[in-house]
Amino acid sequence: MKNNLKIKKGDTVMVITGNNEKDVGMTGKVLVAYPETRKVVVQGRKIVVRHTKPRKQGDEGGRIEKEAAIDVSNVMLVCPKCGKPTRVGHTFTEGKDGKSVKVRTCKKCGKNID
Repeated sequence: MKNNLKIKKGDTVMVITGNNEKDVGMTGKVLVAYPETRKVVVQGRKIVVRHTKPRKQGDEGGRIEKEAAIDVSNVMLVCPKCGKPTRVGHTFTEGKDGKSVKVRTCKKCGKNID
């Protein structure tokens, strides 16, 4: 089964919904994308607290805050050209070797995202 996400690592996204109301409407950069589970990790969003024990000498234990994965349906790509959250479309453009290349496009302004 081929799992393609319209959001990739390095994209800027906006959280549009979720359990954590303070993150709704906020933007962040995608750190990791998991296409198999359709989840992304967004920098500074959905912070969870993990209680850990030090496993080796020198390790730090206690409460560690880190980002958790968000379902890809709960985030929306922010277009780098127009700066608005948008849906992602696809168009075919001419590549370097004369072949057509599939690129992501902004549904609001029509510009290429890639």
